[in-house]
Amino acid sequence: MPNWPPDPNKRPENRTNQPAPIQQVSPNQPSGQEWRLIEKTLLASVEEQRRSRRWGIFFKLLTFGYILLVFLSIGRGCSTDKPATLDGIDTSKPHLAVVEVQGTISANDIANAYDISKALTRAFENKNSKAVALEINSPGGSPVQSDEIWQTMMDLRQQYPDKKLYAVIGDVGASGAYYIASAADEIYVNPSSLVGSIGVIMPSYNIESLMDKLGIEDRTLTAGEYKDILSLSRPLSDYEEEHVEKVLDNTHKHFINAVKEGRGERLKDPEDNKLFSGLFWTGEQSIELGLADKKGSIASLERQLELDNVVNYSPRDPFQLFMERFAVKLGAGVGSSINLDVLPKEDGHAEMR
Repeated sequence: MPNWPPDPNKRPENRTNQPAPIQQVSPNQPSGQEWRLIEKTLLASVEEQRRSRRWGIFFKLLTFGYILLVFLSIGRGCSTDKPATLDGIDTSKPHLAVVEVQGTISANDIANAYDISKALTRAFENKNSKAVALEINSPGGSPVQSDEIWQTMMDLRQQYPDKKLYAVIGDVGASGAYYIASAADEIYVNPSSLVGSIGVIMPSYNIESLMDKLGIEDRTLTAGEYKDILSLSRPLSDYEEEHVEKVLDNTHKHFINAVKEGRGERLKDPEDNKLFSGLFWTGEQSIELGLADKKGSIASLERQLELDNVVNYSPRDPFQLFMERFAVKLGAGVGSSINLDVLPKEDGHAEMR
């Protein structure tokens, strides 16, 4: 065998007898038809995502345009083109002007002197308001805020002598709330209203024994002998207690003088009936004592004055007012945009178009 062993660098002369190389196909590798199916599925998914994104942008633009339209309509309603309106309410007709005193009377609450005084002034200045009613449902609060509202009421009564000012007490009109009510021409109450509490209070506690049990040490530093006069960690000295009593008595005196000036001789035996002791009474009892005048409400006052229109001048939270207006405009817009015409069909059934 002259040709053995074969030369590895020499190509075989005849390849016809050589077997074709076997191609190894992975059992997990997709065939051409499967690849085309996968590609088609992926392209369909991408197209669906594009279509969804386009519709999303369309609806966002549509919503933005609708909200912008509502804002423009609200702004047009709040413009100065209609001077005879108050927060969108028509004040061009004769009406009973109402200002609410709700909740705690405080500089940080809705029932504060600035806003209520401003609302009262607007109510009196409107020539179409035939009377003004202060609708009260409050346990009281700051003596300073109460006194400022009281002074505004007294000034407005002098400035507009022909326009009566009423106070209408709901569930409660006590302490600083009654302070305010006493400046009205007349006070209306419900028989079960709580009225009075003409007094001043300054809460104070002594938790020294509790701190000792818990091992708590007071390390308060002061500059001034009585700077910690109302400290919870020690009792008041005799001098401190006397001083605080004088402060409260002075504030109480202002309260009493305001009530006497507002109610005058209508008060029945204030000393014997302990009207200035901090006690409170029902609305029915308060009428007997001269703290109130009549049983009634805003509705009964409206009937008494023969007025068919009540306009609320109360201070409002700007954000709440905006949301209320927005809800009204939104509802009106949706209602006007949905037009369902019910048409009879030939077979007798209804068709909505």
